[in-house]
Amino acid sequence: MRAVLVGVDFGKGDFIASLEELALLVKSAGAQPVASVTGRRSSPDAALFVGSGKADEIRDTITDLDVELVIFNHALSPAQQRNLERHLQVRVVDRTSLILDIFAQRAQSHEGKVQVELAQLQHLATRLIRGWTHLERQKGGIGLRGPGETQLETDRRLIGERVKALRAKLEKLQRQRNTQRRARERNHTFSVSLVGYTNAGKSTLFNNLTKAGVYAADQLFATLDTTSRRVHLGEAGNVVVSDTVGFIRELPTQLVAAFRATLEETIHADLLLHVVDAASPVRNDQIEEVNAVLREIGADHIPQILVWNKIDLAGLEPGVEHDEYDKIRRVFLSAQTGAGMNLLRQALAESAQAGMTGNQRTAVAHHESD
Repeated sequence: MRAVLVGVDFGKGDFIASLEELALLVKSAGAQPVASVTGRRSSPDAALFVGSGKADEIRDTITDLDVELVIFNHALSPAQQRNLERHLQVRVVDRTSLILDIFAQRAQSHEGKVQVELAQLQHLATRLIRGWTHLERQKGGIGLRGPGETQLETDRRLIGERVKALRAKLEKLQRQRNTQRRARERNHTFSVSLVGYTNAGKSTLFNNLTKAGVYAADQLFATLDTTSRRVHLGEAGNVVVSDTVGFIRELPTQLVAAFRATLEETIHADLLLHVVDAASPVRNDQIEEVNAVLREIGADHIPQILVWNKIDLAGLEPGVEHDEYDKIRRVFLSAQTGAGMNLLRQALAESAQAGMTGNQRTAVAHHESD
């Protein structure tokens, strides 16, 4: 499906990088970006987000290129989306809906699918508004509707019931996950979570570290479901490493909430490997975006090792940097070529040994002597 991309520069400074990211998101969703329409504004237009002149320019582009979809690099209000669809006569998708769509395509596990559906329904609920003529007709009493209930009220009620059922299901899955985690804690297993901006190379790194064969691709959100594997680190014993969903700027709030359970692994980890695309010109912004989400989910207190990945593309050499306590705080490597992976194992072993209590060391010693 051919799409026109629309971005408005509100003077934030990362406009170009944000537009490039939108094009990647669109390709990840399976559409083909054929043109971009950009503009500058101090604030969004209340009715059309972009203003009438820019909306006409978008309409001309649609006609010239025979496009059937317009994708905005912003969250649109329900009224703006409806007004734009009327004005442009094609389907209009905002950034939130686009990301939700990609998540829906990629979710593999039962839990992932439940989380995506919950996020989509919460998003949809905000878009059920009076003024959609097909929802306004009074059809009381037939089938599901109670006496005098409008289609709008029915839709709202059905969505509410489904959201409730999905929340209950998620809570049950979360309890199971907690039980598994408590079992790990009883076994004194040091746990490590990979976090990072989407497409930073976490899954490739995870595969290299654990020899797991998890799906890894050069696209946004290739990984949605948390996968955990045990890794043996010699004298440091076993650690459990978990790969998590990638973060992205302005992640829709429904998704932060719905994916909290997936990110729960992160909250309870002993160590975070924060994977950074060393070749990205906006890597510092991406590091800050990830740290912002970690703050939001309550995981900003967990020790981090920054893993500068893709050094082969950035023209850097494998290496490590230590902090003032002589602990490894940064590792430079390429998960793709394997350069520097031995340094990461060394950093993990060091952290695992430092993080173990006396009991854990004893447990490992017993285990090693068995």
